[in-house]
Amino acid sequence: MFKLDRKFIISASVAATVALFAVGCMGLDTAPSATTPSKASIDGGVYYPITNNQTAAYRVNPQIIGGKINNGRVPTENEIAAWNTDVMPDGTGLPEGEGSVEDGEALYEAQCVMCHGDFGSGGGGYPALSKGNAYEMQKTLKNQRNKPDADGPIRVFGSYWPQVSTLFAYIKDGMPHTNSGTLTDDETYALVAYILNINEMQIDGEDVDEEYVLDREKFLKIKMPNVNGFEPNIDGNNSLADVRAYYANAKNFGAQNLNQGAVRCMKDCQKETTKVTYIQNGGISDFLPPMSVVRDLPDAEVAAFDAGKAYEANCAMCHGADGMGAPVLGDKAAWDVVVNKGIEKVYSNGIDGFNGMPPKGGSSLSNTEFKSVVDYIVNSSK
Repeated sequence: MFKLDRKFIISASVAATVALFAVGCMGLDTAPSATTPSKASIDGGVYYPITNNQTAAYRVNPQIIGGKINNGRVPTENEIAAWNTDVMPDGTGLPEGEGSVEDGEALYEAQCVMCHGDFGSGGGGYPALSKGNAYEMQKTLKNQRNKPDADGPIRVFGSYWPQVSTLFAYIKDGMPHTNSGTLTDDETYALVAYILNINEMQIDGEDVDEEYVLDREKFLKIKMPNVNGFEPNIDGNNSLADVRAYYANAKNFGAQNLNQGAVRCMKDCQKETTKVTYIQNGGISDFLPPMSVVRDLPDAEVAAFDAGKAYEANCAMCHGADGMGAPVLGDKAAWDVVVNKGIEKVYSNGIDGFNGMPPKGGSSLSNTEFKSVVDYIVNSSK
C-alpha cells in the first residue's frame, strides 16, 4: 500500500493522465532532462523528456502539463490517517490483538462462505483461498516446467502469496466485500488464523489447529512457503535499481537479445540458430512400394438392400396372412386390382399414405428402398 502525501489531490484519473504524459508512457519515475532517451523503465522501456511539447514522436498537450487542475481537494489529516493503514512484512502497521481459529471459522461462515466457498474452496467467480496443504501446493508452482504432463500450478493464498501481511491488510481494509472496513482487529486476526488453518500451515513449528489463537507476536513468526519464490526481488530501498538490472540481462528470464538489453530491439533481435537445408532435385522418389498420388477417395461400400427383410420388418403386420384388411402378400387378384392403377400410382400412394396407411407404412425407409419393397410384394403376388 502506498504512503500518501499531504498534498495528494483526490483526482486519480487526472493525476494518472499527467504522469502518463510526463514520462512518455514508459514509467513512473521522473523523466531525465537530456534530449535523448536514457534511464530504463521498470518494464525495460526508456524515458523520453518533453521537448517542444513532444516525447519522441508523440505530441503532448501543454494544457495538461501546465494547466491548473481545479477538481479535487487536499485531503484532511484524518482522511490520510484512515487511508494510510499499511501492514508491512516487518510488522509495521500491524496492530495488537488476537483471534482464534474457532472464532475465525464462525466469522467465515457468517460473512465469507457465500463468495469464497466451503473451507475456502472458491466459487461464484471469487477466488479460492485453499486447495489443501500449503507446503505441498507450493511444490506445484513448477508443474508443467519440470513435469510437462502434470496438472497446472495451484495459485492460492497458502501456496502462492509471499507474505501473510498482505492478507491481514486486505481483510482489514477490503472485506467483507459489501461492507469493507467493519471488522475489528481481533476479528481480522481470527479470520487470518482460520485461513492459515484451512491451508494446513505451521507457525514456528506448531500446527495452526482448531484450538490455535493467533496474536501479533505469533503473526510475526509466520513464514509463507513461497516467500522466496518470485523474481526479481522487489524488496528493499534499492528495489527499482535491482529490477532494472535484472531485466537488463535477458538471460535472467530465459530470453535472448543481440545486445543483452543494452539497446532496445524491435525486430531482427534473435540470432539465427537454425541451419536450413533444402531438398535437392525434387527429393526422394524411389519409394517401395511406390507412393500413391491418387487424390480421390475410394467409393464407400453400400450394403445390399434386402427388400424381403424390409417387408417383414415394416409391412408384414398389415399385409401378412393375418393382415388388417390390406391386400395380403401372395393374393394375386387383390394386387392385380392395385397394380391396374399403374405402378407409379402405387408407389405414390404408398410413399404419401393412402386409405388409412401411413406414409411408407410408418417406416424410415428411403423412397428408393420403399419402392423396392413394393416391387417385392407385387412380384411375390403374381
